[in-house]
Amino acid sequence: MGKRKKHTRNISGYILCALVFFAIGGTIFCMVADARENARIQARIQAEEQAEKEKKAAEEAKVKERIEANSVRPGVPVGTLEPDMDEKAVYLTFDDGPSEITRKVLDILDSYGIKATFFITGANEKYRPLIKEAHDKGHTIGLHTYSHDYKSVYSSEESYFRDLEKVGKVAEEQIGYVPCFIRFPGGSSNMVSAQYSPGIMSRLVEAVQRRGYQYYDWNVDSGDGAGYGKEQIEAGSMTDQYHHSMILFHDAPNKADTAEALPQVIEYYKNLGYEFRPITRESFVSHHAVLN
Repeated sequence: MGKRKKHTRNISGYILCALVFFAIGGTIFCMVADARENARIQARIQAEEQAEKEKKAAEEAKVKERIEANSVRPGVPVGTLEPDMDEKAVYLTFDDGPSEITRKVLDILDSYGIKATFFITGANEKYRPLIKEAHDKGHTIGLHTYSHDYKSVYSSEESYFRDLEKVGKVAEEQIGYVPCFIRFPGGSSNMVSAQYSPGIMSRLVEAVQRRGYQYYDWNVDSGDGAGYGKEQIEAGSMTDQYHHSMILFHDAPNKADTAEALPQVIEYYKNLGYEFRPITRESFVSHHAVLN
């Protein structure tokens, strides 16, 4: 009887030892597993942080590159008058914004996944955030005029550059730099300027380039500046005459017909195999004959 109790106590001891062993072993196993899982989590977090750092650095480099490419740099050439004639490209350009029409234009461009160029003014301060939005979407921002007052702008070279510098500051406030792309009010061929300063355009086309800008006219006029309606704008905008078409549009507050006509114009050039491009430092430059 005593031997049986002793035997039972021994078995209980073994069982207890085994349970303690398994408990300790289980605890150690869980600790090791937890440590490995923590290590995996930590490694994943570090990898994600590193990827985020690299992404941010790449984005910052891209922004810096874009600023260097598009900002005013005296002595650095801008654009070419002799584009590759084996290419077919169309440049959609919009003057006189931003306004409520700019929002409609941006939405249409987004729907087609294409980029354009906006030559901005100082008007409609309420809509200036659209300048940054357009830029952030990959569209090119150019300078048109702050006041669009021909009498003031073209009264002298000094007056012109005061106006240009003023609209340049508007752009800088929104996108962080002053663009090198400009469009003269009325284009370089305008004769209105002769009423206020004979010969001023001949002087300005040289002066702006000396200062690091490039001016852009157009070879296709949509007619919206003359108050044309949707169908007339479509007809005026669509031509296969040029391998490089630079189309003049406006996104001023009274140009709702321009936004209405835009999809049809885009479809036309898409069907002809044209590539839609924003103006860049390397792209085609359209110059008119200077008449004043």
